[in-house]
Amino acid sequence: MKVVIASNKEWHHRYVSEIEARTSAEVIYLSAKQDLTCEKLQKLQPEWVFFSHWSYLVPADIYENFRCVIFHMTDLPFGRGGSPLQNLIARGIYETKLSAIRCVKELDGGEIYKKVPLSLWGTAEEIYLRAAELTKEIMIDLVLNPVEPKPQEGEVVAFQRRKPADGNISACENLEQVFDYIRMLDAESYPAAFLETDKWRLEFSRASLRDGEILADVRISSRKEGK
Repeated sequence: MKVVIASNKEWHHRYVSEIEARTSAEVIYLSAKQDLTCEKLQKLQPEWVFFSHWSYLVPADIYENFRCVIFHMTDLPFGRGGSPLQNLIARGIYETKLSAIRCVKELDGGEIYKKVPLSLWGTAEEIYLRAAELTKEIMIDLVLNPVEPKPQEGEVVAFQRRKPADGNISACENLEQVFDYIRMLDAESYPAAFLETDKWRLEFSRASLRDGEILADVRISSRKEGK
């Protein structure tokens, strides 16, 4: 059996050997957009194509011809759309589900293969690593115990993808919200939570919430013209 894993994040690559050992499947790991083509998949003929953390739209000729599974960090159909981790924490939601769903044309609208609980405590980096571990276990379970997905049930709530400007903590109403904003953006390659003055930009990471105060690392840089 062949299995394809498509991911932009290196933390998923470390699980390839374990998945192969526990399933006896051959795992092909793809990290570049140009490597994921229908022609390549037709040659490989994988039983599963897992999108464990993929930042691009999946072409129709791929999800229409192969069993494609994507992973979304909400209890679908609640929270369809972009920036699920940040949108959840910004709403004061700290426990969610990691949903494994069939990839279809409708954004995050596919049938559900499996859901597992996911805690949203810790930094964004810690949460993503926690989700990656759960994703690995779901992939192994689906390979060993294939199931038919079931339609989503409940009210659809859509999220809008958050922008870097949304990380401005000046609008936060209390220390708890400031703390949440800092930690939910504290991951590699993510724009940090910030404050700006006329001359300076302050970016925050590694925050800890104490009694009546937050301790955090801060990066201070000069604001560039036009920003």
